[in-house]
Amino acid sequence: MALFRSKKYFKVGLDEKRREEDVLWLKCKACGQLVFKKRVEQNRNICPKCGEYFFLTARERIKLLVDAGSFEDISRPISAKDPLRFVGAKPYTQSLKEAQEETGLLNEIIVGSATIEDAPVILAVMDFRFIGGSMGSVMGEQICHGIRTAARLRRPFILVSATGGARMQEGILSLMQMAKTASARWLLEEARVPFLSVMTYPTTAGVEASIASLGDVAIAERGALIGFAGPRVIKETINQELPADFQTDRFALKHGIVDQVVRREGLREEIARILRFFVSSRNSGGRNGR
Repeated sequence: MALFRSKKYFKVGLDEKRREEDVLWLKCKACGQLVFKKRVEQNRNICPKCGEYFFLTARERIKLLVDAGSFEDISRPISAKDPLRFVGAKPYTQSLKEAQEETGLLNEIIVGSATIEDAPVILAVMDFRFIGGSMGSVMGEQICHGIRTAARLRRPFILVSATGGARMQEGILSLMQMAKTASARWLLEEARVPFLSVMTYPTTAGVEASIASLGDVAIAERGALIGFAGPRVIKETINQELPADFQTDRFALKHGIVDQVVRREGLREEIARILRFFVSSRNSGGRNGR
């Protein structure tokens, strides 16, 4: 979807340095129309002109999914270090500081407890603005913290992914989070707690290859990009032409990577329906003595 090719909305008619919440009008990159920001927000960050999606921050995603006033942030107060003293286009420490200032977040994921249509859940939501939502040691620990909490409280765990994959600035420490989160996932299995994985634009690389693909139910938001490496790399590796719909939500559904594709406006209701199914099944199992 063309709209997601940039991480930010176009800000129209205001100085670029003013805070994003002061912006009154947005320009849809899909249809090119100016739309009133408040109307976009009331329409679940969907363009009222053409129906294309605007990018969602982690906090906007949480507001969209949970019952009003029910969310409590339980994220651990930790931030990334620079064990490799990594320097690319800029030092890693500088990238972290700029991401924190831009997003107002300590790290790239928010973990919290909430209810969705009165069903209690533990929710973890990535924010792509924070260094591409990449998974470093902090994200791995936050996800595991969410999983442990869900298992202890016997609440469904929901992971909403928006990520470019593992964080190269942390090297092998980042790659280790794939094994760490996948291992922690079995705590939910032992506690008989359902795990819902929601893949949004984009869900790629190390996260897609590990924890995001391990849900009891995997949902793709319409328009999601889902895959491991980039199409060019894959094409050159296998020396074959790729399908036109490669790594789209349709491709993921067709090949069993996700169980269903859901439009943003129906995502909350579908998650609530799935939660009711698991609660009903668990209650039924208890009556039958299993």
